Amino acid sequence: MIKPHRLKPGDKVAVVSLSSGSLGEKELIHKFDIAKERFARYGLECIAMPHALKGRKYVYEHPEDRAKDLMEAFSDKEIKGVFCAIGGDDSVRLLPYIDFDVLKNNPKIFTGFSDSTSNHFMMHKAGLVSYYGGNIMCDIAEYGDMNPYFRSSFENTLIDPKPSLDIPCSEFTAFECDKVRWGIENINKKPNLRKNTGYEILQGSGKVRGELFGGCAEVFIELSFTELWRSVDWRGKLLLLETSEENIPADYLLWILRGMAADGIFNKINGIVVGKPTYEEKYEPYKDVYKKIMKEAKTPDLPIIYNVNVGHAYPIGVFPLGLQFEIDCGNKKLTLLEAATR
Repeated sequence: MIKPHRLKPGDKVAVVSLSSGSLGEKELIHKFDIAKERFARYGLECIAMPHALKGRKYVYEHPEDRAKDLMEAFSDKEIKGVFCAIGGDDSVRLLPYIDFDVLKNNPKIFTGFSDSTSNHFMMHKAGLVSYYGGNIMCDIAEYGDMNPYFRSSFENTLIDPKPSLDIPCSEFTAFECDKVRWGIENINKKPNLRKNTGYEILQGSGKVRGELFGGCAEVFIELSFTELWRSVDWRGKLLLLETSEENIPADYLLWILRGMAADGIFNKINGIVVGKPTYEEKYEPYKDVYKKIMKEAKTPDLPIIYNVNVGHAYPIGVFPLGLQFEIDCGNKKLTLLEAATR
């Protein structure tokens, strides 16, 4: 996998809207202004690609222009990082317009989560390391300030990468009901924080290593019909799995995982990294789903680390996809084993 260069003062970063066009709506455009100021702290110039701020209707109706923005951002030698504005539900529609050679020949930082899972699969098919987490509206332009957990992860992966990096479980957390609704009237509000419960090891022992790859479980449904899904070799990987704010029933998650089990994926991977559910009432039921599926798949020793700050959890870190991680079951630890960027 090709690892991009870290961000340095004077670099230019681009915002793309590859799924929802929410950032371009008049009631939310202030998020872009916040993001520009936050990037400027690191000496980075933030620009929006031509169609990124055209609003929900235009962005939805023109997947070809979303893809064009992505291709132009990667082709532009001055742009060193590409940040997704937000997720959504249809970035898989960009697939017919993607030139994988453009991605491969112009490696650079790409971040996002949720529906951006489809875009991460595109990067993976092109042979690029990409970064799960760190979209504009949720993380870079968080009200008040970037929370310390995210800021530390952002700096230690994309700005000043460490040779290896322990990924701690955040001491605080917030569920969906605790979060601040977007609107300029709430610009100085902060989420209601709770004490976090730490990592849990649902099963497994010892230490396992592997290349981290995966994303949002609901997006896997769309991807499973495409060349993107078929292009992934799951052997020896650590599977990243998290769930969205859609609050899917436990049975829905079970069906997704059961399909993966039927495909033999859980017999190929070395372990699973599971994000904290967005809703408190799903915390225990989702755990039960994982345990049930592992029993069905006859993989009772496959290590599973649960309650990780990734994706729709709060706060979240930046997780490089395509690099080596380690799950240490005995010590309930998760570690990135190499520098996230060059």
